[in-house]
Amino acid sequence: MNQRTIDIISVGESLIDFIGTQPEHPISKIKDYHRYLGGSPTNVAMNMARLGLNVEMVATVGDDGFGDYILKRLSENNVQTSQLRTSEVFPTTVIFVSRTTGTPEFVALRGADSEITWDQISEEKLRNTKIFHTSCFALSREPARSTILEGARKAAELGCTLSIDINYSERIWPDTDAAKNTITEYCRLNPIVKVSQDDVDRLFGKGMNHDEIFGHLHSLGADIVCLTLGKDGAKLSERNKDVLQLSAMKVEKIMDATGAGDAFWSGFLFAYIKDKPMEKCMQAALQMAAIKLQNVGRIPDFADVISEVLNI
Repeated sequence: MNQRTIDIISVGESLIDFIGTQPEHPISKIKDYHRYLGGSPTNVAMNMARLGLNVEMVATVGDDGFGDYILKRLSENNVQTSQLRTSEVFPTTVIFVSRTTGTPEFVALRGADSEITWDQISEEKLRNTKIFHTSCFALSREPARSTILEGARKAAELGCTLSIDINYSERIWPDTDAAKNTITEYCRLNPIVKVSQDDVDRLFGKGMNHDEIFGHLHSLGADIVCLTLGKDGAKLSERNKDVLQLSAMKVEKIMDATGAGDAFWSGFLFAYIKDKPMEKCMQAALQMAAIKLQNVGRIPDFADVISEVLNI
């Protein structure tokens, strides 16, 4: 890509995931949890920083022990936190998550994550950034929604590539029409889009086939759309080109699915920043997802693995 020195600005939720220690138990029956750093944009930021990229995190946490923990973990992994704000009014957002090989059950106790304000997004940094990334979760509440949309518009004007994970959940964003309108507004700016089959079913209703999903998101303005299909791998549609489909990598034992989508997208964006062809981007994404599925919480170092996939 170009000579901009900030590889990615990741904007959105930084929170605490409490993941149940008992596999395949509903939350109502889980007795113990382990604490992990969480939030989709945060996971992407952490993964990409550990791959050696220059990463900025824009988020808001509470003025509490959890907020201190988040700041410490980000700093330890070389994620730049000059745009991370501490709220003295709202506590750090916390999510309780079941440990499962499928789509996790969760309970969100939301606090400071949506308190992202315009002064946290520096125009000077946007001029020097390759990718501006966010999530549907981050867009689900004000003032973060307006802040992120305005930041995305400015980033696009300044030549930055946009990215979004449409990780929609009606439990996080009950107003589906508002969610669709916001996603439409973001997609008009031609972001690279990641969406899962579960996301599509929740947002648009079950029944859309893959061609219809791609066609709809292309019609909104997105030239590149990646559809993740769990154990069936992923498909990528680039406007006016044949759909690319790759199978998931074989995993002997799935330990936890939480964060697998974020790992997938981190691999994809890493390869994209390295100007790799789409097939290589997909291979890197699936490799990262496979590594995450074999680990609970943080995934081990993987730079060598991804470098081998990309032949760099």
